[in-house]
Amino acid sequence: MSDLTPQEQDHVRGALNFLHRRCGTWVNASKVLGMKPLTLCHVGGGHKVPTVVLALRIARVAKVGVDDVLAGKFPSPGTCPACGVKT
Repeated sequence: MSDLTPQEQDHVRGALNFLHRRCGTWVNASKVLGMKPLTLCHVGGGHKVPTVVLALRIARVAKVGVDDVLAGKFPSPGTCPACGVKT
């Protein structure tokens, strides 16, 4: 059970996967988010449910509001997941 709706979970997972690509590895992403790499890998791969705490940490690292993460506004639609350029 999660405090996040299925849609919010998808948005958090998408933001996490974007940060993972930008960081290069789950180890690097775990360092900036302060979480274990395996946990992030499981969440990113859909094997574990994202949490509100993860959404807050992503928002803090990305310097966006947690509402933006939950609503799917980070990364902004049309942003290349590899390089971060808006297409």
